[in-house]
Amino acid sequence: MIGDGFTKQNIQILAKALCEKMKDEGMAGHGIVMGYDRRFLSKEAMQWAAVVFAAEGVQAYLINKSSPTPLVMFYVEKHAFSYGMMITASHNPAIYNGIKVFTAGGRDADEIQTKEIETYIAGVKLPVAEMDYDKAKDRGLIQEIYPLNEYLDNLMAAVDMETIRESGLRVVLDPMYGVSETSLRTLLQTARCEVEVIHDRHDTLFGGRLPAPTAATLHMLQTYVTDRHYDIGIATDGDADRLGIIDDTGRFLHPNEILVLLYYYLKKFKDWKGPVVRNICTTHVLDRVAEAFGEKCYEVPVGFKYISAKMNETDAVIGGESSGGLTVRGHIKGKDGIYAAMLLVEMIAASGKKLSAIIADIEAEYGLIDMEERDYRFNQEKKEEIRRILMEEKRLPELPFEMEKVSYLDGSKVYFKNGGWVIARFSGTEPLLRIFCEMPNPKDAANVCGIYERFLGLNG
Repeated sequence: MIGDGFTKQNIQILAKALCEKMKDEGMAGHGIVMGYDRRFLSKEAMQWAAVVFAAEGVQAYLINKSSPTPLVMFYVEKHAFSYGMMITASHNPAIYNGIKVFTAGGRDADEIQTKEIETYIAGVKLPVAEMDYDKAKDRGLIQEIYPLNEYLDNLMAAVDMETIRESGLRVVLDPMYGVSETSLRTLLQTARCEVEVIHDRHDTLFGGRLPAPTAATLHMLQTYVTDRHYDIGIATDGDADRLGIIDDTGRFLHPNEILVLLYYYLKKFKDWKGPVVRNICTTHVLDRVAEAFGEKCYEVPVGFKYISAKMNETDAVIGGESSGGLTVRGHIKGKDGIYAAMLLVEMIAASGKKLSAIIADIEAEYGLIDMEERDYRFNQEKKEEIRRILMEEKRLPELPFEMEKVSYLDGSKVYFKNGGWVIARFSGTEPLLRIFCEMPNPKDAANVCGIYERFLGLNG
């Protein structure tokens, strides 16, 4: 939380720890690239970190305008940096801010890397030395850059822009007061789409909404699509690594549906070969699509670092999660809502069908994608009680469906023989217990969530 855990001192402790890690690894000479989003104190936090790197003799390349997280990941990979940092709290409420650390290849720092960073943090002695910002610029230890065009050129090469140009699509964009507007508007207009943008000003409170593209936050986008007859509505979260979609009928598409749509498109229309990777809370319809194409679907814990690692290991076509993040083979090793949005636009253009019609085709072939999701807040005492019940005692409620197996890979997940499943797990970024349930019948999914709610003594 800004002013609590997110403070200048903590940011500079992290920067100092990363400097020491880079020196011990012989990577300090490579420098570090850093970016920031539109949140309160994001730009200042980037500069607070940069002057510590400068004081340690490590060159810091600062992207000097608020930018999408995927741009930073792209630049780390493209220019062979060993590390990168992005100041953002992504889709979380406006009172939060944070730092994402990227490693070689533009990957999210994995669990090994983050534990190593924590070890270095524990050894940092205060006060942390810093160099005056302007002095560091004069000495070349801080360099301000803006590589957006390089990133956009890369996306244009990856997407079939000519097919989109011929389609005359009408698109409305909602960056949710975040950082995707310049990138997506440029790409869509270059592809000759008619584009309208809402919620594009700089507002650190995100218009009083959660900057997460969900059914609850995209009502205005839905209205624009239906009232003005757009082909698609595109929304991105605060740092543009996740997206939300409104189809031509005004229906919000769950991230599960987006993931299935894109895997289906890349397999059926573009004939890409390879499996798919999803996290443990994401739809099993992906498994059915993969099986139909003679491929495998791999399940990993929540956290995009697990998805990107498994994709790298298996040469998967696509990987993603039910919270709206996904990436595609051949692009960056992390989430990119901008690239995913352009692929969906390409899919509409290439198929010659309305988005709603493509969804109907998939549902007819593979079944309905329907999931019940519930979040619960609690105090620390209740959290420990829930953790003990689920993860230590490994107790389960009485469930009205025959179980196939139980997994504790990440939380407590029950697989049912009818193809459904339910998972209860703690959020890694907010003080929440999350329960997800996917069943052949939506009423059954709601019923199972209710059973868990009563079993754990949660307030619905």
